[in-house]
Amino acid sequence: MRGLSSAATAGLAFAVGVLAVLAAQQRRFEALRLRVAQVEQADYRNARLAEQQRFQTYLLDKALDDPDLAEVLSTINEVNPTRRRQYLFANALYTSILRAYRAGDVSWDELHGHLRVICQSALFRDYWNASRHHRASLEEASQEARVGRMVDTLIHDLDESDTDEWWVVGEPPSEQD
Repeated sequence: MRGLSSAATAGLAFAVGVLAVLAAQQRRFEALRLRVAQVEQADYRNARLAEQQRFQTYLLDKALDDPDLAEVLSTINEVNPTRRRQYLFANALYTSILRAYRAGDVSWDELHGHLRVICQSALFRDYWNASRHHRASLEEASQEARVGRMVDTLIHDLDESDTDEWWVVGEPPSEQD
């Protein structure tokens, strides 16, 4: 009887151990399944974003080639066709840098550096001023609104700077600002 009791206890302990291992494996499997679903969702989102970007670039190319189409794409009125095309290009340049940040190709600090370069252009600054009403409807906490405020600050800092070394002007705000 005593031998049977020890064997039953050992068997029960073994079964409990097996169940614990199976439960841990099940939790690990579920965590991996969730991670795969997240990666697939991110891949799908990135594919949609890339397709949208290709289409936007296609439309921009058509507008840059045809002043009549540029009038449709640009909402900035009272500019001549040459200036409209320059503004469309300035927008494309800004959007390209913003997308590189969103895609993770550049960091927040690198984004700041790229924006500081394009803010050297008087035409970009004109475009930025002319398109300020476009940014008025952005949610204040949105990523695009935060980047827009970064450009506003950069332009202000560059205007107020007393150095010709524009590449050292301004510090990027924290990414949460």
